[in-house]
Amino acid sequence: MERLLLAAFLALSLAGCASVNMGDPKQDAAAKTFKAPQGHAGVYIYRNESMGAAVKMDVAIDGQPLGQTVAKTFLYKEVTPGKHTITSKAENTDTLEIDAQPAVLYFIWQEVKMGVLYARNKLQLVDDATGKKGVLETSLAETK
Repeated sequence: MERLLLAAFLALSLAGCASVNMGDPKQDAAAKTFKAPQGHAGVYIYRNESMGAAVKMDVAIDGQPLGQTVAKTFLYKEVTPGKHTITSKAENTDTLEIDAQPAVLYFIWQEVKMGVLYARNKLQLVDDATGKKGVLETSLAETK
């Protein structure tokens, strides 16, 4: 049974890549300068893996839709200082809370894991060096 599930998951992962609308190339380049916004915090949610490429994952901040990720994409949002909840939906729903500080950048890796029917996800706050490297490996997806 496990082999059958693994084979089905791999087939879904390899069968054509899902796509999302991409962000403006100028906004992509600007986000990759990693300049912290004055008076706000910058939040990057990135997915730099190819695993689960055929699965779109919805991302929201404080219950408000931000956009969708697919393999090799990232989302960026400036938020006010204070507590914020990031939610990501795939086969599962994962949440991460941050206490945003002004002029600070936050990097959240949307790790893709094998699920029962399709990909699962886990949000992880990572250090600046890891986050910047991951974002540079991806392209900006359209945000709402």
